[in-house]
Amino acid sequence: MAKKKILVACGTGIATSTVVVNKVKEMLTAKGLDVSVDQCKASEVPGKASSYDLIVATTPITGSGDTPVIRTLSFLTGVGIDKDIQTIIEKLK
Repeated sequence: MAKKKILVACGTGIATSTVVVNKVKEMLTAKGLDVSVDQCKASEVPGKASSYDLIVATTPITGSGDTPVIRTLSFLTGVGIDKDIQTIIEKLK
């Protein structure tokens, strides 16, 4: 599988998305996936979405076009992370 690009969006693009970026990258790399993970504010998604294979958001977002979106808080709460990682892997295939 070629390197996949994931965009993580949260309200401000600072603290929350940094935590999610680190966990997503760590977990997907451990499963053997080659990923690039960036972060942004939710308001920046419409201008960036088309450059990514998947968006992981901790807040409602609009304007993602054809780029699939997974909305989750599991990477912050710890509840349901494994299920969300599996969903991310499926969406990236």
